[in-house]
Amino acid sequence: MKRRDFIKSSALAVAAIGVTPSAVAAEAAPKKKTHKPAPKPLIDSQPVLQNYAPDSQGIAFGVSALANGFVVYGRKPDLSDGKKVYCGGFRATDVNDEVMQIRLAGLLPATTYYYQIGADRIHYGGGYDMKVEETVVDSHVYSFRTAGTGAKTHFCVINDTHNDIEAMNLLLKKIASLAPSCVVWNGDACNSDETVADLKDIFFGRKTDHPDFATTIPYLLTPGNHEGRSFAGRHLERVWMNRQPEERDSRYWDLGRNYAFRIGDIAVVGLDTGEDKLDTNPHFANLFNNKPYRELQAKWLRDVLRREEIARAPYLVALCHIPLYDTDPKANPGDVAPDDKAPEYEYDYAIWQRTCFQLWGPLLDEAHCQLLITAHNHAYRLDAPDENHSWTQVVGGGHSTEPETTAFPTVTECLVENGRLIMRVHNVLSNSVIEDLALAPRV
Repeated sequence: MKRRDFIKSSALAVAAIGVTPSAVAAEAAPKKKTHKPAPKPLIDSQPVLQNYAPDSQGIAFGVSALANGFVVYGRKPDLSDGKKVYCGGFRATDVNDEVMQIRLAGLLPATTYYYQIGADRIHYGGGYDMKVEETVVDSHVYSFRTAGTGAKTHFCVINDTHNDIEAMNLLLKKIASLAPSCVVWNGDACNSDETVADLKDIFFGRKTDHPDFATTIPYLLTPGNHEGRSFAGRHLERVWMNRQPEERDSRYWDLGRNYAFRIGDIAVVGLDTGEDKLDTNPHFANLFNNKPYRELQAKWLRDVLRREEIARAPYLVALCHIPLYDTDPKANPGDVAPDDKAPEYEYDYAIWQRTCFQLWGPLLDEAHCQLLITAHNHAYRLDAPDENHSWTQVVGGGHSTEPETTAFPTVTECLVENGRLIMRVHNVLSNSVIEDLALAPRV
């Protein structure tokens, strides 16, 4: 029989008994073993202490699958007095597959707490089909200390890191050696990062040499202009919580990034300068609304500067991303309508914020603010008080790690020594102190 006729006859015979030739071939072939990939660890970052405050503490961490996160915390190192708090608020917890955010409230000022993070892996098949598949608990017990008048009078500031891992490694190493009460991230941590995964890498330090950077040292975030320049960044609260609503009057609840509280003898106030271009600039397609935002902050600032614990503090330090002052006549002041362009200015975006200076500057003068810490220009600068403002303005460095750069990264350190507010600026590229300024208490 010819081979062609044999194949044809064989196929007909197989079909007659209800078996296809492909099934026969499959049966004859050896079966390959399939290996399911191991599931990713449910908790995919170390905890990040967010929004340092006297009576509350935010704790966030990343997850790789649908989960319900929790924190067990207490005042005893072995957590024998531990309380368990789940992510989200009342009624329903915040189940998601990206970031767990847990807010601890009702804490005591200047008090040490211990905590442990964990998460339930959730199966969700519908409103009547949900269950916990596993519970994962981080074996580490971490600690933090709340803010307040009894806290150590010592904090640090970093800025304009722009997702630069090399610069971040230098900054985080310096901060670990200084061991401050808290750190302010003074804007432009981001570039234009479009996904929550991008933001997790940035704010949870997953790609740095120090992924534990905020497990025991709380961080505050003062947004920069780059924080809002992406779809993910426009909803930064998915990764970095807003401040507690109880911290402010109800008319200011939308000001979730502003803060005012005591770190020992220093009253610290955070303001958000917003974008470095006008709302009318066609470059941004009417997607920003900074004018009323800055005006509302002026009302908030007037109120918080009168709060007893702020008004009675020996030292007042304010922070914002874009400088509020510049003596250079070519420095664009950020109010050149309609599109930020004018022949007398070198750049078509704000080098400093004249509008915010006019709104907030007199209030800082009236409150005898000693120091304003800013960023944005990627070059360290110190502006002494003059006839236009009574406070010293510091502009933080950049994120370049190239030799001979003027945009070197800086850590600005504030503490009290011998009855003076000490502002010490560290060039982390050369590992040197480039400024050591002493300021007297407020009168």
